[in-house]
Amino acid sequence: MGGRCSAIEEDGFRFDLGPTFFLYPRVLERIFKLIGRDLHSEVPMVRLDPQYRIAFGGGGELNCTPDLARLEAEVAKISPADAPNVRRFLDDNRVKMEKFRPCLERPFQGWHDLVRWQLMKLFPTLKPWSSLDAELGRYFRDERVRLAFSFQSKYLGMSPFNCPSLFSILSFLEYEYGVWHPLGGCAAVSAGMGRVAREMGVRFSLGEEVKEVLFDGRRAVGVRTPSGEHRADALVINADFAHAMTTLVPNHLRRKWTDERIAKKKFSCSTFMMYLGVEGRYADVPHHTIHCAADYPTNLGDIEARHVLSADPSFYVQNACVTDPGLAPAGTSTLYVLAPVTHQHGNVDWKRDAPAFRSRLLKKLEGVGLGGVEQRIRFERVVTPADWESRYNVYRGATFNLAHTWGQMLHLRPRNKFDELDGVYLVGGGTHPGSGLPVIYESARITSRLLLSDFDRDAEWLGTPGAAESPVPVAVS
Repeated sequence: MGGRCSAIEEDGFRFDLGPTFFLYPRVLERIFKLIGRDLHSEVPMVRLDPQYRIAFGGGGELNCTPDLARLEAEVAKISPADAPNVRRFLDDNRVKMEKFRPCLERPFQGWHDLVRWQLMKLFPTLKPWSSLDAELGRYFRDERVRLAFSFQSKYLGMSPFNCPSLFSILSFLEYEYGVWHPLGGCAAVSAGMGRVAREMGVRFSLGEEVKEVLFDGRRAVGVRTPSGEHRADALVINADFAHAMTTLVPNHLRRKWTDERIAKKKFSCSTFMMYLGVEGRYADVPHHTIHCAADYPTNLGDIEARHVLSADPSFYVQNACVTDPGLAPAGTSTLYVLAPVTHQHGNVDWKRDAPAFRSRLLKKLEGVGLGGVEQRIRFERVVTPADWESRYNVYRGATFNLAHTWGQMLHLRPRNKFDELDGVYLVGGGTHPGSGLPVIYESARITSRLLLSDFDRDAEWLGTPGAAESPVPVAVS
């Protein structure tokens, strides 16, 4: 259960396929509370400290902790002048988050919603003309410190030099609400939600590939799978948006999101993945480690502009068994290695280039304390952008979906109530609010309210958009 938030399980090893950072649990805490459940009872999880270690290819490292005094001391080790600005940055982004939070909790079905929300009043706070790196420059001089508070743009598959300044709230969320590890991995959250849904009477039909969306004119009336036709009053699509539209919906039914227009949109980067089951355990390496290339701008340019593989790639490693040893057989552990790379492009032939890139990454692991990994591998799976596209149905292998530029956000993103087709609703990273687990869960809540309202059902129990997050529990029978 779960798409990119599912698990790989083999030979006693368990890996998250995609997301490994569980952030801002308040979204799911709220949803669980509204149905009379407790998220942390249903899905036990651990708050990490340090949240992650950032290793800079040019020298230095930061053990990023939610303890602000210790965090300031860590920053002072590499940039004494920047340490006093850590709290100011977090305080300012607390205000920004509170102002912008209503946007993340309501649909934007057209420009009129922008006017009603009075977005123009927030321009001085949101600074749509500024990049994330430029925004960080108001607080921190050292490029390594700026990077420590802006690498989170990779959660959106974007460079901090192109990502809108709004997304400084991502690093704030980590320090304010924590970086968590659900026991069993983030896939355990999907499994827990599925279990609760079944207990409430939801029926799942898994393992049936949808071959076609059925239409009566422009209205979706069901889907066709190998077992036959399944009729429905409405259809909620949680598949990768661009893939679903270009493979399941006839092109002539779409005007704004035709195959040709989708092809011209800006898409996120992709990821080169290695899931490694290894002998022994690296006890001195934290749960999460981010290694930033010595020449980070060049690395990002290779990914987003030149569409080539970097000689000095950045990468991320999850060493989850230091927190959750049950993910591997006794005497072994798991390593999840991710390198941001270009989405599918003619410059890279993964059948040809994957072996050399794999070797390059394995050698780089030594620099973050993971020596001798290749000799210790007992299980391995590699997933390239070509695999993301062909095996996991991700358009162009762009694992973070449509890029989060201002021209592809709010009402300019595919809408939760999809206005191109009747009876079709969207959830996931391809619709509003965007990519990343917390906002994907929020997109489901937004879409659920729209769906219930359209069918004259009570949508208020899901919470009023923008209201304070103190919902009253609802009894479930």
